[in-house]
Amino acid sequence: MTDDDRAAVVVTRLDDVTADLVIAELNERSVPVVRLDPGDFPTAVTLDVYLGAQGPDGRIVTSTRSIDVSRVRSVYWRRPSPYAAPPGVTGGEARWCADQIRYGLGGLLGALPGAHYVNHPWRNRDAEHKPAQLATAARSGLRIPPTLITNDRDRACRFAAEHGPVVYKPLWNTDYVDAEGRHLNIWAAEADPAGITAQLYMAPHLFQKRVDKTSDVRLTAVGGKLFGVRIDGAPGLDWRLHYDRLAYAPIDPPPDVTKAVHAYLDAFGLVFGAFDFGLDQEGRWWFYECNPNGQWAWFPAPITKQITCALADRLQHPGERP
Repeated sequence: MTDDDRAAVVVTRLDDVTADLVIAELNERSVPVVRLDPGDFPTAVTLDVYLGAQGPDGRIVTSTRSIDVSRVRSVYWRRPSPYAAPPGVTGGEARWCADQIRYGLGGLLGALPGAHYVNHPWRNRDAEHKPAQLATAARSGLRIPPTLITNDRDRACRFAAEHGPVVYKPLWNTDYVDAEGRHLNIWAAEADPAGITAQLYMAPHLFQKRVDKTSDVRLTAVGGKLFGVRIDGAPGLDWRLHYDRLAYAPIDPPPDVTKAVHAYLDAFGLVFGAFDFGLDQEGRWWFYECNPNGQWAWFPAPITKQITCALADRLQHPGERP
């Protein structure tokens, strides 16, 4: 335990089960913790911060808590709501307000003196781009499948002929609503060359040689600690579509993967990362992607508890590095 009264700030929306677990753990340890959603500004969040020679000084106030910006020990940046204008403000004025909130409140939250970030929001942003992920993974020593990003139909078809079977993956999980108002997701799926049409020109598309895998692995990194989980039982390509059929078992990464994962985190300046791998028939680990803010709370309780405690350790003791 510690007698440090500085707060840990958890930046997230209200409905975030993952953050709830970490907040509950910090409460059990009697660590002062404040939940803050920047999307609540200005309805339920206000700020009054002076910047001078000594750095930021002042407060960000929620409906239930007050944050002294000069006395924040750590920040867990999870899943905040989007920055938005006050209710009733529309058009260009709404865009202007949202930008001022993003660069004002968001800028302050990214500049808290002495705070330890898990992760810093700007490091999250840098690490979200899949082309950068794949390039950095390869430089770090991870094995990546042959990958093509293109909007040229002929090139995509040639890649499929050379490396097939191939998989299509979206470069970003955009919120997508169809004409009937249904929220849809685009998942990883095998790409049939016959189905690649001239409409490919409309946007970049990511095609990747399909790994002949026996299992998937989610490797969750919290600082120097790695929590590997082997995922079996998915009948299709993307295991996220089959949570009710999955089986989980702890797995230790081989030394070369461990070394490369730490190099990857260092390259992006990350403390946390959720890595997805495929295990092939020879037991080799193939890197797919790393979500710098990925989920982990659906794992069985013993695994989830370990990750919860590792994150709480980082937030409670920011000066200690495992």
